[in-house]
Amino acid sequence: MSALRARLAAILLAACLLLTGQSLAAPQRATAADPGYLMAHFIGEGATGQQLYFSHSTDGVHWNDLNGGGMTLRSTVGTRGVRDPAVVRSPDGSKYWIIATDLCIDCGQNWDQAVNNASRNLVVWESTDLVNWSEPWLLNVAGAIPDGRNAWAPEAIWNPATNDYILYWATNATLNGVLKHRIYYARTTDFRSITTPQLYIDRPGTQGIIDTQIVEVPSGVGNYRYVRASGDGQITLEGSNSVLGTWTRLGDLSGIGLTGSQVEGPMWMKFNGTNKWGLYLDQYASSGGYMPVLTTDPSNPAAYQRQSSASYNMGGTKKRHGWILNLTSAEETRLLARWPNTPAQRLQSYNFQDRYVRHSNFDARIDPNVNPADDSRFRPRPGLAGTGTVSFESVNYPGYYLRHFNYDFQLVRNDGSAQFAQDATFRRVAGLADPAWSSYQSVNHPDHYIRHYAYELRLDPIATATERADATFRTTN
Repeated sequence: MSALRARLAAILLAACLLLTGQSLAAPQRATAADPGYLMAHFIGEGATGQQLYFSHSTDGVHWNDLNGGGMTLRSTVGTRGVRDPAVVRSPDGSKYWIIATDLCIDCGQNWDQAVNNASRNLVVWESTDLVNWSEPWLLNVAGAIPDGRNAWAPEAIWNPATNDYILYWATNATLNGVLKHRIYYARTTDFRSITTPQLYIDRPGTQGIIDTQIVEVPSGVGNYRYVRASGDGQITLEGSNSVLGTWTRLGDLSGIGLTGSQVEGPMWMKFNGTNKWGLYLDQYASSGGYMPVLTTDPSNPAAYQRQSSASYNMGGTKKRHGWILNLTSAEETRLLARWPNTPAQRLQSYNFQDRYVRHSNFDARIDPNVNPADDSRFRPRPGLAGTGTVSFESVNYPGYYLRHFNYDFQLVRNDGSAQFAQDATFRRVAGLADPAWSSYQSVNHPDHYIRHYAYELRLDPIATATERADATFRTTN
């Protein structure tokens, strides 16, 4: 059967199952004819490093940063930082979630506090197309765990046995007199409410476990339907034929020279159209970011092969603990269109050339010496409301645009409405005070232009020489 016919058959099967009230046994997958992979990850410490970043690959080992290496989603809830993101696709491919650790190290919290008295929540986003995401919300997963002190490194997998998702994460808690990290799980269908958390993985004695990720293996490969990799002092591999069933220890990766003192954050991927898998490992001890090890049998520790550094490229940003999603062609097209590598630019005032357009507490104005500098950096995007126009998306608040409301400007999250698109779209014309510069005409108030007045950004009609100077800008790096 051709790849196209196979994809059509899969779509028809999904539709039939939905109509009959049944559910798919596993999430929609990309086919051999669908190139492309999405990696969701964070890049380091600090308020901007601990946010959501996307990277793309056509072969699974050479990665390009999307969005010019800038963040693609930013948490505005909880600690206002996120780590360890996982991307979840619904069984019918109609919905996606990102779940992440609510943690921002060195943003008012140190590691000791993070271990012993941190957020018990996860941060969750939802989407229907992988590019337009909801506002984030907090999901309390560890609050019901006795002495639960945090919630780290969440993952989720569809469980056909229970017809819902098994959401699992690490929590530091005291059990049987021993305080350490263990893996807990709960069931959910929407990542808004969960069943009572249950203990999932507990290592003997004082040995903790934090990072676990499960991959489903097709029949005919190895002896198990599921294999999980965990960071528990080693990178330990286990196999099972049921997500909530009995798991068998298969071994670890110390035999190929990779121990838990060197690497953590195991992240699976399956290469499209081949029998090859990759297990990416975060080289935390050397601050090296991710590296891949490859295998044709995830259940066999001896089959994993380390790769030379010349055989892979992780792109311009450091990739930290995340998730890889095999993309369909449609998903890949949407992602690349939404987050091209558009350079970030600043809008410099013509008549106050030491001042730049910036946001401050989501209000828009012009200021000198902007700190942080990213408050004055925007990515000029194709206009939300029409061709030949421009909209200005914030660098450090992706999804937020300069938008006028009652002729005042603010930085506002795009709600997807036609009104928002109109209010956030402008025509770039020759500068009203100097044709070598630029002015920006409103598309829904064409007799009004972006200008500053008393350093505040406004949308006004322009008549005088002073007003023309106030409405003239140039883009700079």
